[in-house]
Amino acid sequence: MKVVLTIAGSDSSGGAGIQADLKTFEAFGTFGCSVITVLTAQNTKGVTDIYEISPQFIKNQIKAVLEDFDVAAIKIGMLFSNEIINMLKEIIKDLDIPIVFDPVFISKAGSKLLNDDAVENLKSLFQYSTIITPNLFEAKALFEYDSLNERVIEQIAKLPYKVVIKNDKLIKDDKTLSLDTLFENGNKKVFYTKLIDTTNTHGTGCSFSSAIAANIALGKPIEEAIKTAKEFIYEAVNNAPNIGHGMGPIAHKIGASKLKK
Repeated sequence: MKVVLTIAGSDSSGGAGIQADLKTFEAFGTFGCSVITVLTAQNTKGVTDIYEISPQFIKNQIKAVLEDFDVAAIKIGMLFSNEIINMLKEIIKDLDIPIVFDPVFISKAGSKLLNDDAVENLKSLFQYSTIITPNLFEAKALFEYDSLNERVIEQIAKLPYKVVIKNDKLIKDDKTLSLDTLFENGNKKVFYTKLIDTTNTHGTGCSFSSAIAANIALGKPIEEAIKTAKEFIYEAVNNAPNIGHGMGPIAHKIGASKLKK
């Protein structure tokens, strides 16, 4: 069985972060290990408190996992501070393991998940990552992303690492589509599904990146891993359990079981 490691924050409501990652890993038949960077008090309505884990203890967690398991892929999520970023940089720069980096600092609900002084430093981790998976808000802050600005799009496509920008929309033939766009080697490729009109989207970003990591661990090339992750999110949202009073969680296990084999 392939082992996938997530380094991310904990979501007390179970829909995002570490909890979503582990559910995704298991849904794809991989074994998930976890390193917790921050504890959050949150639910489907938002984040109310954050408690940072010490960088040394985070380092000890990572060391314990890597010493015992043959990790096939790593997903990185919420890091929160410069101290955590700097510590992690020293570890991953020497690893020969595919890394899916979800640069979590602005949630879809608008919650800030990274200290203001750490946003620029976050970029220093990108060079060690296989692929970066920002949402629209994060892509705007990191790369000045604008889907209508060809100059910016060309610049993103020429970056020395792959970037897939999540959660864009397109109306085509009277249908609204959900788009994720991959920028790689000067080119771009669009992955799309029908956009579901729902509020059950809590943890979709975390689950998307962890699905890419799981599928890379299973031996799939990047484009196939992204396509599978995109379809997985569609099915998981479409079969969401409708719980909570805000942005509800998705159905990880059902989502993976609905994929075409």
